[in-house]
Amino acid sequence: MSKRAAEDFENGGASLKSGERPEKRDLEDEVGEFEDEFEDEYESEDEILEAGVDGRPDSEREAEEKADAMDVDQQTFIVGRNKLGPGETLSPDLSAYEMLHALSTPWPCLSFDIVKDSLGDNRKSYPATMYAVAGTQAEHKREKENSLMVMKFSGLSRMEREQDDEDSSDDEDEDADPILESTSIPFTSATNRIRAHQSPASDSSRPPTTLTASMTEAGQVLIHDVTPHLASFDTPGTVITPQQNKPLATLRMHKAEGYALDWSPLISTGKLVTGDNNGSIYITTRTAGEGWTTDSRPFTGHTGSVEELQWSPSEKNVFASASSDGTIKVWDVRSKSRTAALSVQVSDTDVNVMSWSHQTSHLLASGADDGQWAVWDLRQWKPNTASSSPSKPTPVASFNFHKEQITSVEWHPTDDSIVAVAAGDDTLTLWDLAVELDDEESKDTGGVAEVPPQLLFVHYMEKVKELHWHPQIPGALVGTGEAFSVFKTISV
Repeated sequence: MSKRAAEDFENGGASLKSGERPEKRDLEDEVGEFEDEFEDEYESEDEILEAGVDGRPDSEREAEEKADAMDVDQQTFIVGRNKLGPGETLSPDLSAYEMLHALSTPWPCLSFDIVKDSLGDNRKSYPATMYAVAGTQAEHKREKENSLMVMKFSGLSRMEREQDDEDSSDDEDEDADPILESTSIPFTSATNRIRAHQSPASDSSRPPTTLTASMTEAGQVLIHDVTPHLASFDTPGTVITPQQNKPLATLRMHKAEGYALDWSPLISTGKLVTGDNNGSIYITTRTAGEGWTTDSRPFTGHTGSVEELQWSPSEKNVFASASSDGTIKVWDVRSKSRTAALSVQVSDTDVNVMSWSHQTSHLLASGADDGQWAVWDLRQWKPNTASSSPSKPTPVASFNFHKEQITSVEWHPTDDSIVAVAAGDDTLTLWDLAVELDDEESKDTGGVAEVPPQLLFVHYMEKVKELHWHPQIPGALVGTGEAFSVFKTISV
């Protein structure tokens, strides 16, 4: 279709009465009634109109305009790769989401964790509710405004879809506005990393005890019991006392700040591993008398800062560490020498993050400072010898789609082929490692040959630092950056 309406022109003619016929004339001797005797000296009116305003036929000009338009449409905009022009903004394709909400806090949160609740597993109804803990990162010279935030997200509705009038009344409750409720524990320092751990209560009628461990910018590890804070959201009139805001323990064994911290999923009473920028790793265990004890001898071996720690999901004495020295090491806490059992060089840059699959315990995902993330099969890693340098195994899968540092990576809680990745290019991506293209499919790239077929989804999020899957709401993700983003795609 042309870009402007076509104009129709007709040549007029003398009207004839009924039964009359045009009179014959000698065309060579006479000039017709509507004929211009100077027609040979000028172009016809039809020819002038057909040429258009620029001297070319309209059809030629419109064909060129369509060709130019097609050139623009064929340029795929890849979030995180292509840059926006002046005055341009990104808007999500809402049809690709089942749920999408943004919730803001007084200060950005560098780290957070999702807290399991009693609302049931495999929840699919809306509006959704979830609970979380987070540590704030106030700006310089306002550090005393930091806090540990205990939060409840509610009213998380499904995306609106066109529906019949008969169905609209049934879904009114699903169209609630999102609500963020919070209670805060004052901190005097920013939180680099926070993790939550739950221990079952001795009385089955009571909720589990929820502990948090926060690694602060000051180098301390603070352990809190936030069980009453969580209960306050659903118990009107609850008052949190100053005593309940005090930490159960303040651990000061680290001589520098750190970002690595993890609770063991196999020790219900509470066992914590923490690492710092000096390369030291400590184990802290809860004692029978409700106290906490830290091994005096650290695990050492990294030549750079410890960036990430993960306990094995299947072996209670084993954990892995990732470092800025480009290595991942696997440790056994029973080792008297405090040296790593396995050490591999997985990157030439800092290894920022790591995730151990809870579905397939020999799979480990890592993310590096150069934007590359990879999946490793631990069965292929060879034990260390006294004189050996770190080995360099081949990853099961490796992707360099992101061009900025990887800031978070996490396996799907129930699907061992799905991985979520966050990066410094303001994107959060979803990947399906089970996707394999045959020869014919691989030829059709759709104009985006540089995009791996395993890439399922790209979610834009400013300054995203950390992400987590919700363990009880299948496919639901939460990310933290400038604000919190809570979403579920139609892809997972």
